[in-house]
Amino acid sequence: MASLSDKPLRLALIGMSGAGKSYWTKRLASLGFPAISCDDQIEARLASVLLAGGFSGINGVAAWMGWPDRSTYAEREARYLAEETATLDDVLTGLGKNPSSELILDTTGSVIYCGNHLLHRLRRQMAIVYLAASADEQQLLIRRYLEDPKPVLWRGAFQPRPNETPRDTVARCYPALIAARRQSYEVLAHCTVPVAGLRELSLEPENAGASAGERFLEKIREQLAHRN
Repeated sequence: MASLSDKPLRLALIGMSGAGKSYWTKRLASLGFPAISCDDQIEARLASVLLAGGFSGINGVAAWMGWPDRSTYAEREARYLAEETATLDDVLTGLGKNPSSELILDTTGSVIYCGNHLLHRLRRQMAIVYLAASADEQQLLIRRYLEDPKPVLWRGAFQPRPNETPRDTVARCYPALIAARRQSYEVLAHCTVPVAGLRELSLEPENAGASAGERFLEKIREQLAHRN
């Protein structure tokens, strides 16, 4: 892979919900790079069904999907994934038509389920950065999910026990979902960046006019340079 300085900047951020993908996408967008949120695109594609049910926003998408123990969940999970796959296909087709275009892509945590063909295209066309949460940070991700629900494709990992509330099932099964996804994220990514280090980076004072986004980008450049 060529270094980021040798080609248009095309970064796809991957990782679990709550890992910071949207935060860092916005920081890079503030530097003037075009950015796309897959969550926003999927929400737009689901607009008619969301409106019919009185839902809106990304939290509305999560409410529309509901907990995995609902009878409608499997159908809606499949519908969400279909819209996510179509979104990714559109993004990559657009990049293919415009070789000099730049893009920061804020993916969803479920991007790894979009099929090998699309993921190979994603890997060819963009540098993929995995924002990796440590085992110690899993509880933070679980708490964020429970307090501010985002759409999650459980893919069978939600396994309730008798007399267990959905929230208790989430707290018990979410670590297994993270573990199941971790290897897929690592295989897909061109580089992996620990979330803890990024949190420290975002809290650092501005140095010589460098913004958090600029420092984040420099960290990515260093990672990819070591890989080459």
